[in-house]
Amino acid sequence: MPEDPLEYKAEADAALDRLAQRLRRLLQEAAGELDPFPPFPGAFFTYGIEVEAPGVDSPERGCVVLAPDGELYELVMGQDVAALALDQTDPVAMREEKLKKLEDLHPRDYIVYAYSALTKVVELLLERQAEGEG
Repeated sequence: MPEDPLEYKAEADAALDRLAQRLRRLLQEAAGELDPFPPFPGAFFTYGIEVEAPGVDSPERGCVVLAPDGELYELVMGQDVAALALDQTDPVAMREEKLKKLEDLHPRDYIVYAYSALTKVVELLLERQAEGEG
């Protein structure tokens, strides 16, 4: 037994960090295989896969998506206020879609999101593989 009980937590934190980094690399590699990358449903300009992570969702965090670069982002949709001020009536021109990189996720939360995202990417890759064989 370690002299300081906090060493257990430190070792667990280090293990989480290593796993999060490994999942990040796997996710980037797998996302790179999705060519073309799917567009986000209902979005005009954004490519992404919605990622749900039960248990780590937060009311402060909106829709989480996996982007083509293999990173996790919050998708923020809204209206372009400048276009509204210019009296533009084209809804596409007024649409604003932004991807805000999730950089503040605790490694524990990142692991849950990344695993969920990786599962979805693998499903899409398997579907495409089956379509190619059929």
